[in-house]
Amino acid sequence: MPDENRGTVAKFGTGQPVRRSEDPRLLRGRGRFTDDKNLPGQAHATVLRSALAHGEIRRVGTEAAAAMPGVVAIFTGADLAADGIGHLPCALPLKSRDGSKLIVPPRPALAEGRVRHVGQPIALVVAETRAQALDAAERVELDIAPLPAVVELEDAAAQGALQMWPEAPGNVCLDWETGNKDAVDRAIAGAHHVTRLKLVNGRIVVSALEPRAALAEYDRTSGRFTLHSGSQGVMGMRRFLAEPILGVPPEKLRVITDDVGGGFGMKTAPYPEYVAILFAARRLGRPVKWCAERGESFLSDNQGRASVIDAQLALDRDGNFLALKVDVLGDMGAYLSPAGPFVPTMVIAKNIPTLYRTPAIYQRTRCVFTNKVQSGPFRGAGRPEANYVVERLVDLAARETGHDAIALRRRNFIPPSAMPYHAPTGQTYDSGDFAAVFDRARAFADVAGFPERRARSRGAGRLRGLGIATYLEVTAASSPELGDIRFPADGTVRFTTGTMNYGVGHDTAFAQILSERLGIPFDCIRVVQNDSDEMIVGGGSGGSRSLIASGGAMLAAAEQVVARGRQLAGHVLEAATEDVEFRDGAFIVVGTDRAIGLLALAKRSREMSELPQDLPDGLDVAVAHDAAPATFPNGCHVCEVEIDPDTGAVAVARYTAIDDFGNLINPLLVEGQLHGGIVQGIGQALGEHTVFDADGQLLSGTFLDYALPRAADAPNFRLESHPVPATTNPLGAKGCGEAGVTGALPAVMNAVIDALAEFGVRHLDMPATPERVWRAMGRGAAP
Repeated sequence: MPDENRGTVAKFGTGQPVRRSEDPRLLRGRGRFTDDKNLPGQAHATVLRSALAHGEIRRVGTEAAAAMPGVVAIFTGADLAADGIGHLPCALPLKSRDGSKLIVPPRPALAEGRVRHVGQPIALVVAETRAQALDAAERVELDIAPLPAVVELEDAAAQGALQMWPEAPGNVCLDWETGNKDAVDRAIAGAHHVTRLKLVNGRIVVSALEPRAALAEYDRTSGRFTLHSGSQGVMGMRRFLAEPILGVPPEKLRVITDDVGGGFGMKTAPYPEYVAILFAARRLGRPVKWCAERGESFLSDNQGRASVIDAQLALDRDGNFLALKVDVLGDMGAYLSPAGPFVPTMVIAKNIPTLYRTPAIYQRTRCVFTNKVQSGPFRGAGRPEANYVVERLVDLAARETGHDAIALRRRNFIPPSAMPYHAPTGQTYDSGDFAAVFDRARAFADVAGFPERRARSRGAGRLRGLGIATYLEVTAASSPELGDIRFPADGTVRFTTGTMNYGVGHDTAFAQILSERLGIPFDCIRVVQNDSDEMIVGGGSGGSRSLIASGGAMLAAAEQVVARGRQLAGHVLEAATEDVEFRDGAFIVVGTDRAIGLLALAKRSREMSELPQDLPDGLDVAVAHDAAPATFPNGCHVCEVEIDPDTGAVAVARYTAIDDFGNLINPLLVEGQLHGGIVQGIGQALGEHTVFDADGQLLSGTFLDYALPRAADAPNFRLESHPVPATTNPLGAKGCGEAGVTGALPAVMNAVIDALAEFGVRHLDMPATPERVWRAMGRGAAP
């Protein structure tokens, strides 16, 4: 067969641990992040922020600052309002228990009349250089009359608390519920035992490696904006900004996102700074650039978690779970981020059943305003919170009732025979073998050998604890996603989709799928996700949806490529379409040696000037694929910690995990996702703590005060996969991006409590810092 008639055997197919193809470029410093971009004639902006958590703005004096060298303009909220710039939206269709809609106070890009958290933007200073903008910002005269602040979540929700918004009585913007309250109350009243626990999920600073940045431009001829900014999906960013804020149709805004240094949910939606510089670019007729300093990130990025949860688990005499009741207070901060109220309501509710047969579940959530920066999604976004509640309850219930914690879990697992399983909160689990994963994890972690390891630790003067935590999480249900496959003249194959690679290896995983499906070389595939002008639809990345959504769209598009190719190949090879089959990257006339490779056919189709009208004009296809529903990754994590009783310092000594992510496209990428997620869980469990004083001042505003985990804080992880393929998507895959932190929070904290049990400690809120652990030991009885 001539060379062009041969198909190409896929070099890297699915299931192989292929190294990330984007890494050589990034490791050599050839990445292109937002702050790397510069445009001719651009000005530089800085944001003047409030130093008070709450106050009335009496005056913003800009005269002296405007006279500083290099200053181009200074804008305030009044300027944006006069130009018709809208407020940042939160359009979630959530309703309170009484049927009233979610209360969404106005959120201007630059403060109007009042400031409500430290770091809130008040003015945008634009100058020829960044240094000149910073100097001028120091000369802006602010007169703000201080007002009392409400900082602690429970204080804000208490009767008689200071009211932040007149339209939100009691500081509650949403009082939401789901489940059967009467059934749960009856089960609790008649239960043999009820375990009660109050847990705090503290605020987390997301701390992405790349601070937020943006570069805005405006074309007066076309009336079109362009925003260059890190995001987790350009189409979502465009949708939020165009009509609701800028008042222009979506096609009048182009969003470009190139390399992104981490998102974790924080970069899903627009921020006030983006709105302000888009306005400035239109007003000034020149590009305007802004980049956050790390201190600004602490004060202005959406923060994560931020909830207080009261929970009850009812059990019968044999240890069967009867009911679960959960009361959630969610800290929204001073304003609502676009997805803020969704996390402590719907996301926790979908994930609270986990992998246990609990007949009745009820959840009430109150979303509460405080004088702090807004909260939003952070890796897992409600999944870790839900699983943490359940696994801490189960561990405590075992201690209170005398049941073995391992046996108690096994007794209540949903069996494989129950699949598909309809959870009481509405989800339908399609697959899973939870007991098998659990048993394998305990064996892999050598739980049987723990007493010996504990004895050795005690001999060395240290306490040792064992924490076991199972988990099941519901990944984001997939909205329609783009699958666009094109064959440019340069011989590459371009796949465009609306999810976003923000450090998670999409270029590699997507190329593996397409290479295997179409039999084309891995190295010639280019993944495009960065430009809204290239897309007709796109759901972005978040909730571990990317592989399921874009992978499904890719397979749907690939089917159309093959269908079009069979027609074109029939024409080229002078055969009927029904006699042409596609195999190993080539179109072959059945029963003959006549064939043509896919890439060769793409080239031929570009060269053919005249084709019959009933034939496609090429192989390029674009589909908006209705992607598969949610998946249900699950697993078991086993953690062992050692505690120095003299200082309270906690060290993670061993960490083992068995996870069911269905079919693995790239095991190496999955392992990397688990490493990152587990370390984030260790960070929240043992160190990270966002601290505000009574006036709303952030006390942990630098990495000197905010304890991110370091390499030395993580052990060598022992990880294995126990795949039970999903039945809800053609890849058989389950999302893996958030599972590490979902399993880590309860595993680490259960281990800490186990080590401290001899001191009478039954619970300790995160983070288990040395001081907290040391004080907890002091409050208990010495062993």
